[in-house]
Amino acid sequence: MGTLANLTLVFVAGLITALATGLGALPFFFISEVSDRLQVGLWGLASGIMISASTFGLILEGLAEADGQGDYLLMVAGLAAGVVLVVVANRIISDHHFDPRQYEEADFQKLVLILGILTVHSFPEGVAVGVSFAELNLEGGLAFGPFVVPLLAVFMTIAISIHNVPEGLAISIPLRSMDVPNWKMVWWAVFSSLPQPIGAVLAFYFVRIAREFLPAGFGFAAGAMIYLVLSEFVPEALEMGSGLPGRGYRELATGLAVGFAVMVPLAFL
Repeated sequence: MGTLANLTLVFVAGLITALATGLGALPFFFISEVSDRLQVGLWGLASGIMISASTFGLILEGLAEADGQGDYLLMVAGLAAGVVLVVVANRIISDHHFDPRQYEEADFQKLVLILGILTVHSFPEGVAVGVSFAELNLEGGLAFGPFVVPLLAVFMTIAISIHNVPEGLAISIPLRSMDVPNWKMVWWAVFSSLPQPIGAVLAFYFVRIAREFLPAGFGFAAGAMIYLVLSEFVPEALEMGSGLPGRGYRELATGLAVGFAVMVPLAFL
């Protein structure tokens, strides 16, 4: 397959993960509010999915690609770079924080700034998708029309799609309080993840033209995702569950366990 066809497929995979964010708004088509207990559980689910996908998907694949001490050092450097990206992103976001409820009233200039912040925030997820397609059209994948799709790519696309649902829910809750129409909540949830297909294409293109840096690519995606979970998802869940019995630890642990139980078997198919 040509380069354009490959890039299109990767873009579509990234777009699927972005569209999945809109699923987080769907509960409001049927109910008026979502309990704190369910929200904590969903953040735990997302955390379990991403840690398992990063560990048993990206890191193991990176180790399999590594050939010699130099490659292992590249992977460690990639892990560190992924952490640095999230740290920098958090600082940028903390300096220019936007509440999702501002989306409805933002002028064009503010929307551009919001999109820039969202790009920094959701870029690691797109990178994880793009890197997972590194072995596209090589042996050992699943036949998908004219493509041979790596199992890791299927695994990561599913994992990040599921992970995006709680993010969409978190964005939709304040919009609901403003009586924003349901379909607009879906749109703004998807909008928050639109940078992911772009990140996926850029990461895929890089690892295809610079195959020697593939271990670093796997490490980068894994480091960013694991640190994102530890620095954002888990604290967000515990803050949300602070008023629950046990401060939400039980709901968080249950979500984590379910996330692992769902994704780990897929990693070894």
